[in-house]
This record gives sequence, structure tokens and C-alpha cells, in this order.
Amino acid sequence: MVELPENFPEYSIMYKTLTKQIKVLEEVRKNTTGKEREEIQSKISNYQTEIEKIKKIFPENFFEELS
Repeated sequence: MVELPENFPEYSIMYKTLTKQIKVLEEVRKNTTGKEREEIQSKISNYQTEIEKIKKIFPENFFEELS
């Protein structure tokens, strides 16, 4: 039995939301240039950092197995 974090549902929703938002931002980034593109990349990086924090709370490969 895999032990899940206390706030499992919230973290799971956050993970899915961040992942979806990164995909949207990556599409928007393709059609932008200059400073706006840098701001979008910064947001993507921040979201990826948050995703990594969430992944560390869960068992190894937990989210990969759900995909």
C-alpha cells in the first residue's frame, strides 16, 4: 500500500492544474516575442518548480503512473 500525503486531493488537483497551465503557456509562448515571451517562460519555470515540490511529497513516479 502506497502512503499518500495528508492533503492528497489538493496536491493532486494542483499538479493537474499546473501541468495544464504549462501546456497552455507553451502554446502562447510560440506566438510571442521579446519581453512577453520572457515573462511567459518565467511563469512556466515557476510552475515547473511547484510541480517538482509536489512530486517530492508523493512516492516516486506517482504522477507518471497516473498518466
